[in-house]
Amino acid sequence: MLFRPQLPDAPQLPAQSGTPVAPASVITHHASTPVAPAPRQSLPSVSTGAIGLVLLGGVVLTALLTAVAVSAISVAVAAVVLRSLLNSQHRR
Repeated sequence: MLFRPQLPDAPQLPAQSGTPVAPASVITHHASTPVAPAPRQSLPSVSTGAIGLVLLGGVVLTALLTAVAVSAISVAVAAVVLRSLLNSQHRR
């Protein structure tokens, strides 16, 4: 799938020369019994709906920020025009 990366397998250790030494915590009963690998825990998956919701929220927040910016600019222009009109009345 697109959002589920494949993790690489663990690298194989090189063969050691001489007598292999098992760690003290590992007790081997039979050398011929294969050990099953531990099951991998799956990563939490993100559904397409959640991604769409995040994108939609970003678009809505961007639109709101743009609306606030346009409103602030229009209020500033109106203030400059009113100030100019009021100053021109005082001069007459």
